[in-house]
Formats: sequence, C-alpha cells, structure tokens
Amino acid sequence: MGYQTKVQKIKREKSEQWYISVPAQIAASLDFERGEAVEWHIEDRGMLILKRANVPDSILKKTN
Repeated sequence: MGYQTKVQKIKREKSEQWYISVPAQIAASLDFERGEAVEWHIEDRGMLILKRANVPDSILKKTN
C-alpha cells in the first residue's frame, strides 16, 4: 500500500529548500521520533531510499 505526498519548495531570499513530508500513518508505524536523523540514498531517478541512522529494536521476540 502506498501513500501519496507532495514535494514542496520553500524559496527564501538567499536559499531554497525542498521538503517531502512523511504521512502520519507511516511515521507512526515506523515509530519515528521528532528530530530523528535519517539519510537519503538515490537508487535511480525514480526511487529514493530513506535510511534511518538508529533503528529501534523490534517489539517482536526472535525465535530460533
């Protein structure tokens, strides 16, 4: 299942920034925290990969 979002451009007098928001449902399901560090990777011109710097532990127990 995918969630659509829009790319926004904020243009200031001396700079500009682009913003891509994360829908609340996705942020909640991934347990994102405010101010969390993430890193973008470019796979190709059609795919960006968002990588988390610190991934929280899973709440599911692993079994052997």
